[in-house]
Amino acid sequence: MRAVTIQEGGRLVLADRPDPEPGDGELLVAVRAAGLNAADLLQRAGHYPPPPGVPADVPGLELAGEVLAVGRAVRRFRPGDRVMALVGGGAQAELALVDERAALPLPEGVDWPVAGGLPEALCTAHDALFSRCRLAMGERVLVTGAAGGVGCVAVQLAALAGAEVVASARNPDTHGTLRSLGAALAATPEEALAAGPFDVVLELVGAPSLAGALGALAVGGRAIVIGLGAGQHLDLDLRVLLAKRAQLAGATLRARSPEEKGAVVAAAGQAALGHLRAGRLQVPVLATYPLAEAEAAYERFAAGGKLGKIVLLGPGAG
Repeated sequence: MRAVTIQEGGRLVLADRPDPEPGDGELLVAVRAAGLNAADLLQRAGHYPPPPGVPADVPGLELAGEVLAVGRAVRRFRPGDRVMALVGGGAQAELALVDERAALPLPEGVDWPVAGGLPEALCTAHDALFSRCRLAMGERVLVTGAAGGVGCVAVQLAALAGAEVVASARNPDTHGTLRSLGAALAATPEEALAAGPFDVVLELVGAPSLAGALGALAVGGRAIVIGLGAGQHLDLDLRVLLAKRAQLAGATLRARSPEEKGAVVAAAGQAALGHLRAGRLQVPVLATYPLAEAEAAYERFAAGGKLGKIVLLGPGAG
């Protein structure tokens, strides 16, 4: 098979690699699409190593494709099935191994680019909003950095659950789309904070955004940090947390055990597959690139100012 590989100096090269073989509980998937995420840029720069057993030089945390073969302990899928899945790495290749527990069936009518850019955003957003922050119907939620893949999915999931969503995005050109995805208000960061208080804050920007977001929490509010792209260090006045009786948490998916990831994927799938099948849930795809043009795809991702996902396409994607 061919795979996007991280070479010396962070260069991305499409190189030959041995075809993987599925273990007992694994699927061998012909990758049709694989979304890019901030973690891929960090791994390329040498700052985010993959978990043990995952190829260190092949990035990619999410994929969609067709099952080619299954391990002898696999029960939910068979060759020919269309799936989307989370992986610890290695998605940006023609073939990939997937733990059966981290895979979801892909509904008919969902195209490969959307499916390839959805699993990481869906699982991250659902886990943060509902498993960690216990977002409930009628509550108000602020999604910062809402124009990214996780943000777009979070806006939809929260709105579909009956929450009132305020989407914060610096580029005004994205606001109309965010409203169409379910945001009651899409605004600049300053305008969004002024629309508080919020029961839940999903922080996707990082340290420069978090202080203001915490100040906009309601009493008893919950905030969770998912993204650090704008910075990692914050001078925080803890009296804000005390006065609001607030909770502050953080979460990542990649380092979790297969059992934990399986539980996250199952919960997200139960909540979202019906909406995806009915067309009520989507992930906007800004651009697609073939695997051979991974360098250009990464450059576009890093440029910022985008709405939605950048997706790499494998053979047979359409």
